[in-house]
Amino acid sequence: MGGRQLASKWLKTEALLTDPEVAPYIPQTKGLNKENLYGMLESYGFVVVKPIVGGGGYGVIKITRSGGGYSITRSFKTGRYGSFDAMYQALLRTKVKRKYLIQQGVHLASIQGRPIDYRVKYVKSGDRWEFRAMVGRLARQGLFVTNLCKGGRLLPCREGLRRSLPHISSAAKKSEMRHLTRKCTAILESHFPGIGSLGFDYGLDRNGKIWIFEVNTRPQ
Repeated sequence: MGGRQLASKWLKTEALLTDPEVAPYIPQTKGLNKENLYGMLESYGFVVVKPIVGGGGYGVIKITRSGGGYSITRSFKTGRYGSFDAMYQALLRTKVKRKYLIQQGVHLASIQGRPIDYRVKYVKSGDRWEFRAMVGRLARQGLFVTNLCKGGRLLPCREGLRRSLPHISSAAKKSEMRHLTRKCTAILESHFPGIGSLGFDYGLDRNGKIWIFEVNTRPQ
């Protein structure tokens, strides 16, 4: 794999947030600590906690606040806790010793209850960037992550959009994703010269709004 590799999700997110057109597409993201987690759960009801370095859905944890309690979901396992403190202590035991960030939870559009997101692969060939793939990734039944190594299934992008958001123009959303990919690539290239291959993970919520979950500089 040639080109520059940027492992830290934080650096890439910070670069993209500098652009006022792109910033609204990025879910609120903060470093993991007790205060940030409490505040974001109050604001959003659920969040996703993920390692700052790493991919493939590994180490991704979903935390939900409902009623007076909290729950932590990893893969198929969910633990429920009566208080924020009990949940936070359990989280510290669950996660491995790495730095994590908290991302605002997004209620993804789904097909028969299975969330779907999208991977767009954009590669530099000579001095031009080209779209190599735009695919939907449907989560395995019962899972909230869509990664293929966790049993997710690939669908053509347009089919995924049409089936998960039948009331919204799939062509318009596909074109918005393309525009966003070009725009983000220009920003990342100006901050980190030398990148040559990018994988964008997009999610569409139930209203059809596009969110940028992650940009991988070593797309699988």
